[in-house]
Amino acid sequence: ELMTGYTMLRNGGVGNGGQPWVLRWSSRIRLTWLSFTLFVILVFFPLIAHYYLTTIDDADDAGKRIFGPRTGNELCEVKHVQDLCRIRESVSEELLQLEAKRQELNSEIAKLNLKIEACKKSIENAKQDLLQLKNVISQTEHSYKELMAQNQPKLSLPIRLLPDKDDATFPLPKSNRNCRLHNCFDYSRCPLTSGFPVYVYNSDDYAFGSSLDPLIKQAFEATVRTNVYVTENANIACVYIILVGEMQEPVMPKPTELEQQLHSLPYWRTDGHNHLIINLSRKSETQNFIFNISTGRAMIAQSTFYDAQYRPGFDIVVSPLVHAMSEPNFLEIPPQVPVKRKYLFSFQGEKIESLRSSLQEVRSFEEEIEGNAPADYDDRIITTLKAVQDSKLDFVLVEFTCKNQPKASLPTEWALCGERDDRLELLKLSTFALIITPGDTRLVISAGCTMRLFEALEVGAIPVVLGEQVQLPYNDVIRWNEAALIIPKPRITEVHFLLRSISDNDLLAMRRQGRFLWETYFSTSDNVFSTVLAIIRTRIQIPAAPIREEPAVEIPHRSGKAAGTDPNMADNGDLDLGPVETEPPYASPKYLRNFTLTAMDIYRNWNSAPGPFHLFPYTPFDPVLPSEAKFLGSGTGFRPIGGGAGGSGKEFQAALGGNVPREQFTVVMLTYEREEVLMNSLERLNGLPYLNKVVVVWNSPKLPSEDLLWPDIGVPIMVVRTEKNSLNNRFLPWDEIETEAILSIDDDAHLRHDEIMFGFRVWREARDRIVGFPGRYHAWDIPHQSWLYNSNYSCELSMVLTGAAFFHKYYAYLYSYVMPQAIRDMVDEYINCEDIAMNFLVSHLTRKPPIKVTSRWTFRCPGCPQALSHDDSHFHERHKCINFFVKVYGYMPLLYTQFRVDSVLFKTRLPHDKTKCFKFI
Repeated sequence: ELMTGYTMLRNGGVGNGGQPWVLRWSSRIRLTWLSFTLFVILVFFPLIAHYYLTTIDDADDAGKRIFGPRTGNELCEVKHVQDLCRIRESVSEELLQLEAKRQELNSEIAKLNLKIEACKKSIENAKQDLLQLKNVISQTEHSYKELMAQNQPKLSLPIRLLPDKDDATFPLPKSNRNCRLHNCFDYSRCPLTSGFPVYVYNSDDYAFGSSLDPLIKQAFEATVRTNVYVTENANIACVYIILVGEMQEPVMPKPTELEQQLHSLPYWRTDGHNHLIINLSRKSETQNFIFNISTGRAMIAQSTFYDAQYRPGFDIVVSPLVHAMSEPNFLEIPPQVPVKRKYLFSFQGEKIESLRSSLQEVRSFEEEIEGNAPADYDDRIITTLKAVQDSKLDFVLVEFTCKNQPKASLPTEWALCGERDDRLELLKLSTFALIITPGDTRLVISAGCTMRLFEALEVGAIPVVLGEQVQLPYNDVIRWNEAALIIPKPRITEVHFLLRSISDNDLLAMRRQGRFLWETYFSTSDNVFSTVLAIIRTRIQIPAAPIREEPAVEIPHRSGKAAGTDPNMADNGDLDLGPVETEPPYASPKYLRNFTLTAMDIYRNWNSAPGPFHLFPYTPFDPVLPSEAKFLGSGTGFRPIGGGAGGSGKEFQAALGGNVPREQFTVVMLTYEREEVLMNSLERLNGLPYLNKVVVVWNSPKLPSEDLLWPDIGVPIMVVRTEKNSLNNRFLPWDEIETEAILSIDDDAHLRHDEIMFGFRVWREARDRIVGFPGRYHAWDIPHQSWLYNSNYSCELSMVLTGAAFFHKYYAYLYSYVMPQAIRDMVDEYINCEDIAMNFLVSHLTRKPPIKVTSRWTFRCPGCPQALSHDDSHFHERHKCINFFVKVYGYMPLLYTQFRVDSVLFKTRLPHDKTKCFKFI
């Protein structure tokens, strides 16, 4: 039936009449059957299969289980699975072996790399050693050629011969009036190498000591205690000194008593040769009581001399000792500008006793012109000066009668009027100060004249001395025409014209020279005593004692850390900076003219304004050259003067330049508790050519860390301990500095080697200047009428900061020992301005501006801790410093310049607003 229905369905779904219900019924039956069949297959068949399989796995024979879980070894029993397992194990073993070989090879490669690096270092060290050996050979050859050219063997000092205590064979002059050094001075007691020992008698051991002025005596004793020439061994002394004045009037001994006491001095030796009798005056009325005393062959130093008493070239005219126990107050001294003051000239004085009254006859002016004996010109001077005052062409002040009682004076001498303060106030308003010498020509100098000269120089009034016969203080070594006008009295009618004709530049030069003379030779008791000794020492041609150096107390430190090379420092392009010097460092040659300087350059040393060169054993800016400078250049080679291929190409790069054949410089680095910054700065100096040593001035009371390892830069590093934290320590003349050239550098300064070398080359061409990198300038503040410090970028400058600058060691002595103490005190007070003070000093001495090299305006290293200059009060303090220094010096010594030195291979990149600046190459 089913088949029949199915057949009917295929034939059209209608059978036997095509009833449709039959088709619908058959379709439902078919779907039901299919659904049932699928249900049975999907449900019952899996259950049957699961039962069957579990029944087989439960059999006792474990080897006949087919579908149960099996171990790995059982799986490997299958052949293809076993092959796969063997392949896996083999590959694993090979991978392990390859990994071990790879690690072994990596280890060998690392060892080989280390060996390669060691070989490279060995090669570099060998190259460096070879270069150093070449430098040593070159320097040795250079030294040999220098010695051969000089032909100047080294000499040992001769054995000193001491004369007997009593020298009876010393020849006597015809009279004491004829005493000169050749016949009244025993040179055998003063060999050239003696060092000029001086023995000073103690005045308290003698009766006249109680009559001395207490202030004079106290000041003299204080000076003697600190003088380098004074010795307590009288047997080796060259000169013996005794102080006999200023005497106090009530207790002054009689001339015969004083003469007897002088002759009884233990080392007088019958005639007093090699003795110096000092009679200092503190007042203008000091009397010449030595005039009536027989002083034998002893030299006399005092402020009053008669013509019959004074022995030129033997006796000494000294200045008055006004500031006996006190230092002059520089702030009270008027400035040197403006050049012209209220009064063209001034004079106050009263003549107590006229020479005219002692003359038997009075001669007219016409008779004087005819050649007859001169009369007293004082009356004509009074008439002429009053006429100038009445003409009112210029403001002048002349008074020939004192308002109060005049000071005591010698006959024919113009007595001083009023008190010292009143006289100084008048001189501060005067461009010139008239000094009328005594009418008695037999009085060659008087205490009153020297007092007028002292006061005029002190306040900047240019002295006008009427009377050419006068013997001014220290006249045999000082060129007074550079600081004063000395006019014969007959030219009194031309004085007004002469004073008006002097230009402002000449006036300022004379005033500045007068200030220098007053500060150096007049102002204090130390200066007066040192000047007297220096005159005697210069006369007998003994060189001065070397100025003392600051002893360096070294701080122990460990070194050995290999210094790396900063790529910024080593990137110098193709520029040959020169050789790295080898040990031992080459110190600057010692000065060779100590025994000829006093004979050849007397006036230049005593009158070098405004620098006290007499205090030092040499003038440092004269080049020391071998045999008329036959060779130039550095330690890298020789260049004969004239002709040849020198001055171009590689030879130019290798030559150091300058007039000193070989030279190195010392780096002085000031630091304060910045160890990391300091170490980085020291490492940057590694490999720097011509570096002699590094002196690190440790400015902190706290010592460096004990575990701090200092870098090895190829030259000695000396760490110096200071007594106190002071910026003045930067410029102390440390005895460890053996070169003339000093590179003062901050611990955070960032300079390339080529910049340092270029600065060194420029300094060698201008040894008396400060040569550095960052420039600054001063400016006048019109609203506040004061000076300002300016660090803005500018086309001109007047200062170079000493945080990165070269200067001569000579200036370190001047800064520390000669420059007024008030300036160093200001630096300590503000902990600032030491660089400004050094610029003031050098410009004051040389009258030249500093030299700036390269276009660098700053030199701080990136990332370093902030320094003192970042403080807000830094610039305000520097404004105050400049104005204070101007008061101390009396004028503004800084000079502007638009000069800058650049290498010919250096390209400057200027801001768009500075394109008009000029650059000198």
